Amino acid sequence: MAPLHNSVRNALTPEVIGLIDTIHRTGSMAAAARALGVVPSALTYRIRQVEDALDVLLFDRSSRQAKLTVAGQELRREGNRLLLELDAIANRVKRVATGWEPQLTLAVDSVISRTTVLELCEAFFALNPPTRLKIREEALSGTLEALTSGQADLAIGVALEPAANLSVQSRPLGTIHFVYAVAPHHPLAQAAEPVPDALLMLHRAVAVADSVQRGSGVTSGLLGGQDIFTVPGMQAKLDAQLRGLGGGFLPEYLARPHIAAGRLVEKQMQRATRIAPMRYAWRHQADGNEGRALQWWLQHLANPATRKALLERPHSL
Repeated sequence: MAPLHNSVRNALTPEVIGLIDTIHRTGSMAAAARALGVVPSALTYRIRQVEDALDVLLFDRSSRQAKLTVAGQELRREGNRLLLELDAIANRVKRVATGWEPQLTLAVDSVISRTTVLELCEAFFALNPPTRLKIREEALSGTLEALTSGQADLAIGVALEPAANLSVQSRPLGTIHFVYAVAPHHPLAQAAEPVPDALLMLHRAVAVADSVQRGSGVTSGLLGGQDIFTVPGMQAKLDAQLRGLGGGFLPEYLARPHIAAGRLVEKQMQRATRIAPMRYAWRHQADGNEGRALQWWLQHLANPATRKALLERPHSL
């Protein structure tokens, strides 16, 4: 005897869902049989088979009209949804066969402009591609690790130049400029400039955690022995500094609007200005045949205007 779920699957086919929908639309078994070009007894028998397999009544036979029961209405509604999904899957399979990846995962460092990344996603989706996009927010060496460990296909905002590796290719993205900023009510807001490291040591620093999963990760712009408040990403770092929970270096494009509005105070440091070179990197196929989705992103990253927008750097800088 076949398992129950097998008999249900065998009975509940796309054809049956279509039959139920036709009976509902035409109002009777006889009218549906005429529309489908079959004899009414064959149609009735088919519906009975499905009802027996599901152990439910799909149609109320107490009147001459073929009226769906509550169970029948649910089957029709969910069945039609499944048919749409089957059509979508068929279309996706056809398009994937033309060179589009089923999914493309981007590892994006938290210093990269979210607005520009989403604008690129919007332009990508406008192509109606079969490729699903997944974005991972990473930080520091974790951005590159997501790529080299196979968890991402493209990394944007790599702070470290990848080691010589035939499976990973990289290109310069540009430089990101940082400014040191604190909230107006933070003690350092009134400090004389340039602020020496000895004074910074007395105050908590807000730092972004390295998202690397193996190893200890790296730090940037911190002093040994300084009290540190660690947060998961650059937006959280900005929010913490706006609240006066500590000081630290922020990407200039993130800090500048708040400095202009008086919500942050920029401070000149005794140490050199922080400028971080950034790269983008991708996993290179041995045969050189990157998928069409990755090709699209690489073509856009090759555009200098796109690279500057990702770092929110004006053309004059």
